[in-house]
Amino acid sequence: MGSGQSAFLDGLQIAEGEQPIYRQLVDAISGRIASGELQAGARLPPQRDIARALGINLTTVTRALTVLQQQGLVKARPGHGTIVAAQRGDDQGFQSAPSDDADTVDLSVNRPATAAYLDALAKLLPKATRDRRYPALQDYQTPEGPVWARAAAARWLAPVTGNDDPGRIVLADGAQHGLACILAALTEPGDVILADLVTYQGIKALCRSRGVDLRGLPADRQGMLPDAFEAACAQWRPRAVFLVPSLHNPTAVTLPAERREALAAIARRHNVLIIEDDVYRPLLDESPPSFAVLEPELTIHVSGFSKCIAPGLRMGFVAAPKALIGQIAAALRFDCWCISPLSALLGTLLIEDGIVDTLIGQQREELRLRQDLVRTVLRRFDVQTGATSTHAWLHLPEPWRGHVFARISQREGVKVLAGDAFAVGRQAAPDAVRINVGAARSRDDLRRGLEILAELAGSGHLHLNDIA
Repeated sequence: MGSGQSAFLDGLQIAEGEQPIYRQLVDAISGRIASGELQAGARLPPQRDIARALGINLTTVTRALTVLQQQGLVKARPGHGTIVAAQRGDDQGFQSAPSDDADTVDLSVNRPATAAYLDALAKLLPKATRDRRYPALQDYQTPEGPVWARAAAARWLAPVTGNDDPGRIVLADGAQHGLACILAALTEPGDVILADLVTYQGIKALCRSRGVDLRGLPADRQGMLPDAFEAACAQWRPRAVFLVPSLHNPTAVTLPAERREALAAIARRHNVLIIEDDVYRPLLDESPPSFAVLEPELTIHVSGFSKCIAPGLRMGFVAAPKALIGQIAAALRFDCWCISPLSALLGTLLIEDGIVDTLIGQQREELRLRQDLVRTVLRRFDVQTGATSTHAWLHLPEPWRGHVFARISQREGVKVLAGDAFAVGRQAAPDAVRINVGAARSRDDLRRGLEILAELAGSGHLHLNDIA
């Protein structure tokens, strides 16, 4: 048996309970396929080996694999055993570009709801060529970014971070790039980082690529549970905790002030860095104090323009204690030397001319209208969202499983992301899907997509052959 097959068996667990054993095995394998842990072409261990390792009947394993075949997740090849099948939409686990298929309502990508940025950019580009900083566009810049761009970013972030010092800012090619530089600078393979049990896909991918041990903690509808965080700090001595405190991706929870204060106090007691991914905060009408304000010497605040302005601008901000800025800037220099000065100049002009606030206001109002549609069309279901959130988190009724619902909804012409994509480690994925309301081409498209999802969610009994 190969090492990959041995690892597969080591991680499988079957528990006594109400759920049938074959169903547990189906969920465990399909969850790993959805999360990307099992890639297309991977070969599963022989059925007898699975049965022996789990202490279950061979017929139970055969039944589970038959269900997985019916779902199109695996296929049996004579002489090769059971292998993971190529899935339509395999890239959904970490997709950034929306579908250009006119017949598909793509609600799987987090992106702004309007094209107002393009109108603003058309007016801004001629001005950029006349700007005194324009000649700098042909040269390398310092790793932190041009000082004039960092000064503009610091002023824009000051109401959130409580500090307008450009010396505490590093500019990145988007928030994801900022997170990559933070991990490269401040972690070593084997370090533990804590996060919610379901969290942003990007941090999962980054931790995996760097050999960092990302561990999930339970949360309620106010965010990460302080008691769980306290216990994890004492047990695992983590390097950092990763939090998305505003319109959490994917659950849309915004941590209230009391929960933030409790988590900040625990981080302080255990000297744990706080990586605050706050890219959605600008979309909130009002927001509690940031971790950067509550615990400034331990917090690395990450923001950017991708969610509130446009992902194509590729401008992210890392605001950190001065003791850490040099390390983060060095990691960025090793990665790409410096961000594009064209992005830096455009972002600076947007801030200096007050266009950023106008564009964010337009995004908020469009998202408000779209979230009204979500509450209306999905009123029968348990949906977590916010008045100006780019996304909503739909808890699926029985008998739906998240990955199955996402696959069948795509077949019906609507793309969403299943909870499996956000589950940390081998934790059981929630039976939920993320719906990106800003991704729809129009409100009419969004309504059409939501109506399809509502009809599908309410008719799970008609799809038992797919779900079983």
